[in-house]
Amino acid sequence: MNKPYSESCDQNCKPILSVIQPLLADCLSLLEIGSGTGQHAVFFAQKMPHLTWHTSDCAEYLPGIQAWLVDEKLENVQSPFVLDVSKSSWPLLDIDAIFSANTAHIMHWQDVEAMFSGVGSCLLPGGRFMLYGPFNYNCQYTSESNERFDQWLKSRDPESGIRDIEDLKELANNAGMVLKNDYEMPANNRILYWEKQVA
Repeated sequence: MNKPYSESCDQNCKPILSVIQPLLADCLSLLEIGSGTGQHAVFFAQKMPHLTWHTSDCAEYLPGIQAWLVDEKLENVQSPFVLDVSKSSWPLLDIDAIFSANTAHIMHWQDVEAMFSGVGSCLLPGGRFMLYGPFNYNCQYTSESNERFDQWLKSRDPESGIRDIEDLKELANNAGMVLKNDYEMPANNRILYWEKQVA
């Protein structure tokens, strides 16, 4: 099959790597929620060969992810499995980090809630969760382009949209995670970095 391709993945992979690589330096295994085209997985796994990268997404995206993995032949990337955050059973993996990019704003709110709950249940104390994408602060957009993007999202699906960081922090706190850093990224995006706390 023809591999799926996302231009935005090509544009943001290096800036994302510059932030997450130091955070993952002493990690061994990572779950990616919403691997999409598979481009992020192969790029980051190639740059961080010490890390076993577990890919996942809804069923319709798995063939495209697998096509990237077959072409790249990276030993540290695992074949994708189905993970619909609200409907699937979460995997029993020995992981110390979770990464997800551009997912929260296309999910419905109950899916965002399910994602944070699942992340909290998967991570052991000290585990790390990195979430990339656009976010609002106190219900305010950070740019006019994000406001236009949010309007476009809602025109396609009224239950999607850019999420407010205060709401995400509450979900994370309920799942036993504390926000450790909020990294500014190009194109009005952020990386939110949480750590699982000792119960």
